[in-house]
Amino acid sequence: MAAPKKGRRSPGGQGRPGRTLVLILIAMVALVGGMFISGTSTPRLGIDLAGGTSFTLEARNQPGKPNAINETNMNTAAGIMERRVNGLGVSEAEVQTQGTNHIVVNIPKGTDAKQARQQVGTTAQLGFRPVLTTTAGTKTPSTTPSPSPSASSSKGGDGKKGDDGKKDDKPSTKPSASSTTQGRAVTSALKKGPADTPTASGSTSPSPSGSPSPQPSASADEIPAALQKQLADLDCSTKQSRAEAGEKAAGVKPSEPVVACKDDGSQKYVLGPVAVEGTDVKDASAVFDSQQGQGWIVQMDFTGAGGKKFADITGKLATKTQPQNQFAIVLDGAVVSDPRVSQQLNGGSATISGGFTQQTAEDLANMLSYGALPLSFKIADETTVTAALGGEQLQAGLIAGAIGLALVIVYLVAYYRGLALVALASLAVSAVLTYTIMTLLGPAIGFALNLPAVCGAIVAIGITADSFIVYFERIRDEIREGRTLRPAVERGWPRARRTILVSDFVSFLAAFVLFIVTVGKVKGFAFTLGLTTLLDVVVVFFFTKPLMTMLARRKFFANGHPWSGLDPKRLGAKPPLRRRRTTAPTETKEA
Repeated sequence: MAAPKKGRRSPGGQGRPGRTLVLILIAMVALVGGMFISGTSTPRLGIDLAGGTSFTLEARNQPGKPNAINETNMNTAAGIMERRVNGLGVSEAEVQTQGTNHIVVNIPKGTDAKQARQQVGTTAQLGFRPVLTTTAGTKTPSTTPSPSPSASSSKGGDGKKGDDGKKDDKPSTKPSASSTTQGRAVTSALKKGPADTPTASGSTSPSPSGSPSPQPSASADEIPAALQKQLADLDCSTKQSRAEAGEKAAGVKPSEPVVACKDDGSQKYVLGPVAVEGTDVKDASAVFDSQQGQGWIVQMDFTGAGGKKFADITGKLATKTQPQNQFAIVLDGAVVSDPRVSQQLNGGSATISGGFTQQTAEDLANMLSYGALPLSFKIADETTVTAALGGEQLQAGLIAGAIGLALVIVYLVAYYRGLALVALASLAVSAVLTYTIMTLLGPAIGFALNLPAVCGAIVAIGITADSFIVYFERIRDEIREGRTLRPAVERGWPRARRTILVSDFVSFLAAFVLFIVTVGKVKGFAFTLGLTTLLDVVVVFFFTKPLMTMLARRKFFANGHPWSGLDPKRLGAKPPLRRRRTTAPTETKEA
C-alpha cells in the first residue's frame, strides 16, 4: 500500500481553528474601533423613526416649453431627485409627486438638509457657450493706483473709499477672488484664460498687460445694444445678486445669447448660444488628482454626438482672438470656468478643475451623472416633521425581537443543552457584526434603519439559528453511526456546509430580487435581510465551526456528558464501527 503524502490534509482535517477564531475576533475589534473612531455609535434612523425635513417643490415651465409640466416629466424629475438623495436606495429619503406640479421630498433626521435642498432643487443645466465679450466684475480689485478702464466700468472696485467718497490713493494688494479660490477650468489639452485664471499647474499667470482681467475686445457693433445695456447693468457684487442673475440667465433659451456672472463674482460676460449641452455629457465622476496637484476634479465623458460638438466648437474658437477664443462653462446660469482654446480638441472627454472640495466635486458629478431635471423647481415650503411612527413603535419592534430571541434560546437550551452555548456565542458574534456594520454604513452610504429593516434583522435570527441546527444535527447523525465526537465534528461539516450554503444562497437571492424590484421602505427590509444572510455564512465558517472543533477536544463534550447535548445513549448511538479484516482465499495444493 502506498503511504499517504505528507502535508496533504484529509477532507475532514481539523486545521488550526485557533487562528480562524483570532481572525474573526480581530475583525470584530476593528469594526467596533472604526465605529467609535468615526464618532458614530448608533445606526442612522429612517424618517419613520426619527423624523426629518420635508420639502415641497413647485415645478415651473422651461423657456420655450410651455407644456413641459406633465405627468411624464414630473415622474422623471421625481426619479432623478430620488437617485440624487438616495443613490443606493437605503438612505430612506422619500420622493413622491403631489398633484400636477408639486413634488414632496422627505429627508431623514441626520441628513444634511442644506445639501439635500441643493441636490433636489438644482436642475444641473450645463451648457458650453462661446464668450462674445467679458469685463471685470465688481469684486475684481485694481492693481494700479490709477483706475483702469475695466475698473471704472465696474460698479465697484476693491480700492477703499474715504469719508468723502473718493478712492484712496494707496493701491490695493488684495488678490482677486478668483485667484484665491482658483477658478474652475476645463482641461483636455486646454490652456486656461489669462489674468486670474489658474494655469495648468494651478498657479496664477498674469496677462501680458498686467491688468487683473481680460478687457472687452469685441466692438460695439458686434454686440447688440440691448446686450450691452444688460452687461452694464449686471451686478455680480453680492451672492444674492449673482443668484438673481443666474436664475435670470438660466431662463434664457439655449439658442439665444445671454449675460452672466462668474460664480465667484470676479467677471461678467456676454455669451453666445449654447454650443454643447449638458445632455451631451455621458458620465461624470469626482476624482482626486494627485499627479498634477489639481486636487478634486470632475471628469466628464461626452456622448458620440457631444464629442463631435465639443471638437467643432473648440475648432472654431481656436481661430479667433482673445477673449472670443474662450468658451464659458455655464451651470444653472453661472459661469464656472472660461478656458481659452488654442487648438481643436478631440477625444470626447474633459475635466472640470479648480476650487473643488470633495463634497462639491461629488455633488456636481452626481447631478451630471444622474441627468438634468426636465423642469425647473422652486422650494414652495420647507418644514420639520416628527417621527411618523415614533419611539413606541420602535420599542414594540425591539420587544418583539427580544421575545423571538428568547424563544430561540429556550428551544436551544431544552433540545441541545451544552451545544446551546455555541449557538448563543455565534448569535452574539452575528449581532455585534450586524450592529457595527449597520452603524458604519450610515455615514458611508447613507443607510438608515427603519421598521422594515428592523423586521429584516429579526427574521435573520431564525436564519442564523437554522444554520447552527443543521450543523448540530449532522454531528449527531455521525455520533448515532457510532463515531466519537472529534471525527463526527469533521465528517459532519462537509455535508452541513453544503446545506447551509444552499439555504443561505436561496435567502440571499430572495433578498436581492426584492431589493431590485421594490421601491421605498421595502428596500430596507431586503437590504438588511441580504446583509445578515451574508454575515451568517461568515459566522458559521469562521466562528461556529472552529469553536466546535476546539470544544470537541474537551472532556465535557468529547465524553458525551448528559448535559453536553451529545450523549450517545440519548442519541441512540450504534456500537462503535470496527473494520473487518478479510483474508485472501488460499489455494491448496493436492498431494
